[in-house]
Amino acid sequence: MVVVPNMDYTQITVADAGPVTIITLNRPEKLNAWTPRMAEEQAHAIHAANLNPVIGAIVMTGAGRGFCAGADMEATFQSRIDGVDPGNDTAGGVGGMPAGLDWVALVRASKPIVCAVNGAAIGIGVTMCLPADQIIASTAAKFGMGFIKMGLVPELASTRLLAARCGFGRASDLFLSGRVVGGGEAHSLGLADRLVEPDELLHTALAVAGTYAANPDLQLRMTKQLITENVVETDLHAIQHREQRLLAECWKSPEHKEAVAAFIEKRPPVFRPPAASEA
Repeated sequence: MVVVPNMDYTQITVADAGPVTIITLNRPEKLNAWTPRMAEEQAHAIHAANLNPVIGAIVMTGAGRGFCAGADMEATFQSRIDGVDPGNDTAGGVGGMPAGLDWVALVRASKPIVCAVNGAAIGIGVTMCLPADQIIASTAAKFGMGFIKMGLVPELASTRLLAARCGFGRASDLFLSGRVVGGGEAHSLGLADRLVEPDELLHTALAVAGTYAANPDLQLRMTKQLITENVVETDLHAIQHREQRLLAECWKSPEHKEAVAAFIEKRPPVFRPPAASEA
């Protein structure tokens, strides 16, 4: 197994629950305000989960009362105004990310990611979730695209991804007003895929992630690739060509062979080694 070099996490925590990795944003005293360092730690943890054959999915949530209440004002915006880059060459990156970190590409190429939004998610607290596979909101959550309030424009492909989730008019309203909506309204708008009570949030997120982790990694990531490439494709021939190319790879894969054998033998398929607690 390929091993990711160690990294000292100072702004997140990471734990495994069976085949699911839980990444928790961990600056609760600041409602988990975002910094470039936090993004680097998140990316490191996602890479590590992706390289671990025991792990099948990822849940991302926040410690304390907030999920991520936007960028840390002093550590990011004021620092940049003062002429100091707040991270590893964020001026050379995209969306305020350190240079070389393409957050949207990372999330879309990753094993399935479920965002469990427990509290305030503002600005990048929303845009970091939009490329994820599921957004589950607590009734205590609050969502806001506050870029316009800060004299900024949105980032991380959110002007396409929010519209894909909510529709053109609803996305326009959220961006142009900068208003904050509760978890219930976010769910009704299509921004959140599921709505649960606070004490059920993590349990629900783990259960949803577990249904993804029960499936083979190769085909999970191929399916995500097809969704990413085809969601705005208008050429049905091109869509089918992409699907057929990956389908032909699947026919030759050990995962497909195992699934067919399990069906014939009337047993559950085994797509990954057991977690240490299950061994």
